[in-house]
Amino acid sequence: MSALPAIAVLAILILVHELGHFMAARVQGIHVNRFSIGFGPVLWKYQGKQTEYALRAIPLGGYVGFPDDDEDSDIPPNDPNLMKNRPIVDRAIVISAGVIANFVFAYLVLLVMTLSVGIGTVDQPGVRITKILEPNAPAAVSGLRSGDIILAANGTKFDTSLTTLDRFQSLIAKNANQTVDLQVMRDGKMLQVPILPDGEAGKGRIGVRLDFTGKPHRRAVHNIGEAIDNATQSFERLVVMTVQGLKQLATNFQNTASQLSGPVAIVAMGSELVKSDAAALFDFTAIISINLAIINILPLPALDGGQLVFLAIEALRGGKPLPEELQNNVMQGGVVILLGLGVVMIFKDSFNLLQQSGLSPL
Repeated sequence: MSALPAIAVLAILILVHELGHFMAARVQGIHVNRFSIGFGPVLWKYQGKQTEYALRAIPLGGYVGFPDDDEDSDIPPNDPNLMKNRPIVDRAIVISAGVIANFVFAYLVLLVMTLSVGIGTVDQPGVRITKILEPNAPAAVSGLRSGDIILAANGTKFDTSLTTLDRFQSLIAKNANQTVDLQVMRDGKMLQVPILPDGEAGKGRIGVRLDFTGKPHRRAVHNIGEAIDNATQSFERLVVMTVQGLKQLATNFQNTASQLSGPVAIVAMGSELVKSDAAALFDFTAIISINLAIINILPLPALDGGQLVFLAIEALRGGKPLPEELQNNVMQGGVVILLGLGVVMIFKDSFNLLQQSGLSPL
């Protein structure tokens, strides 16, 4: 039963994405004749006044259909409210609205999480050093010891929030081969410790293992302003993490491709999070929503970003679109590739889960 919330999250995020496209079109008066969640055989459908709404068997996406390419449509091809007859800006709004909807939804989820379950925190400010990894590491050379608490670095103070570890690690990483002035608490005494991070591969390191200063827990927010500020910081952090992950995948594909996860693995991860902490479902929802938004905006065929590329080319050609047959062939090829990749990822994830469970497929 624990998999149901994770599956529900994926379905909701797909619905949010497609609703973004749908509402952006309807608000502008653009004709929409189909709204579908999923692909494949129809499980349920309802014919509205203008639009057919459908739920399909394969929950790996969805689509908003326009009568432009519907041979059975009785709308004249020169109707100004057909998608293809609208200005480039109008079409760009519709195409990008799904991505915007996922971003907005992710932020709202983080805000609701902050208001309902509180802010992650510890009781004492700072970052604790739990271990010096090497005797000749920068930390050891500077005189740092296990148990030291770093309260500030280069004037940046570390408070009781759960972002302190990330902030300290980021500061050190950005200051490779540059002296960093640390403010350290040791046995009740305040020390000033300069340290010179190593600069291997252009990324600073000091050779320590870090931890929070106490056991993380949640506290209620003091006011709505604090909730908005915390949700904003969390949203920015998740967006940066996602972009950095995609950048690493693009620049180091051979070593990172094995870490890719498909829908089966995503549901499994979500199920484990729900078991450990029901509040983690909020984080899971926000992370997947942000990933869905960023992936969809990539300039690849069959994705929203690919359609925006066609619009950009049309704008550069003075409003003259590329041949319709060429666009259709590129988009159809993209759909086939994405569906094929989805099938491969499902088999890969299922095989990995079987191995982890101690079973093996016949």
